[in-house]
Amino acid sequence: MKKRGIGIAAGLYPTGLMGGGDPSQAMVKIKPDGSVDLIVGSTDLGQGCKTVLAQMAAEELGIRFDQVNVLNADTDAGPLCLGTFASRVTFIAGNAVVAAAQEARGILFDLAAKELEASPWDLVAAEGKIYVIGSPDKSVAIADLAGKSPLIVGRGTYVPAPAAPDPKTGVWNAFHTLAWGAVLAEVEVDTETGEVDLLRLVCAFDAGKAINPQLVEGQIEGGAGMSQGQAMMEQWQPYYPSLDWQPTTLRDYTVPTAMDVPDVESVIYECPSAGGPYGAKGIGEITANVPTPAIASAINNAIGVWINEIPITPEKILRALEAKAIS
Repeated sequence: MKKRGIGIAAGLYPTGLMGGGDPSQAMVKIKPDGSVDLIVGSTDLGQGCKTVLAQMAAEELGIRFDQVNVLNADTDAGPLCLGTFASRVTFIAGNAVVAAAQEARGILFDLAAKELEASPWDLVAAEGKIYVIGSPDKSVAIADLAGKSPLIVGRGTYVPAPAAPDPKTGVWNAFHTLAWGAVLAEVEVDTETGEVDLLRLVCAFDAGKAINPQLVEGQIEGGAGMSQGQAMMEQWQPYYPSLDWQPTTLRDYTVPTAMDVPDVESVIYECPSAGGPYGAKGIGEITANVPTPAIASAINNAIGVWINEIPITPEKILRALEAKAIS
């Protein structure tokens, strides 16, 4: 017999570290053709940080995204970044990039103010030019400024203030910011074989501000697939502490394929963070955390038994159903 069930889970995840020592740096170099080298130490692991950091630099400088060249291959000559972990890069490295771009923009404004006979405070950067506010016909191209000026470099650093518990009360601001998420899972369980078919996932996550909505959707969908593997398939030591049937190659280690992952409905919610660049929060790891308990909850809803150990395999389901029948 096949039974269907629906489960819901909610969770939260912090961004970065709060014990101190969690810095990132960035440099922005304006080139004579008006394009920009953005030099960062943050590593792109496929999560798209090179894209969102370039977007931030372009936004601050009033240039096109494709005019920003991101350089992050050299840890010796490049600026410092503590690392790509703790869902920290968009938030912490992003703040450093914004600061670097703003410093470079300030230099451009000082140069443009002399040519335009205006105050730097009356200028705005857009479409590759520096304009006088309210007088769009009065402008100078960024390329013209960079081409006849000394090297224009902006530097940015973001070092979150370290936090520690109050020794008397224990009160502690433990996080830079928190991202939130909720997932609905629908499953179909075959009570004769113990097999579970994951039919649907609806994943809603708070990105603070989605700098690149398409990348956020990719994070949500990728996290859903990883969480499905965690919930239903991936097992390094299936009979721990015995090593019997332990996978020894990637051929033996089961992960979801494109045939296994269901349609994922990605919902982006934006509750801006006061400290994040443009309100952004970390949206990496939380997407792989919440679907697993939602799947477990859906299985419980279908068969009336809680499986409290992952992965939830057909064997565990059949044993749980047998124990339920006996009791």
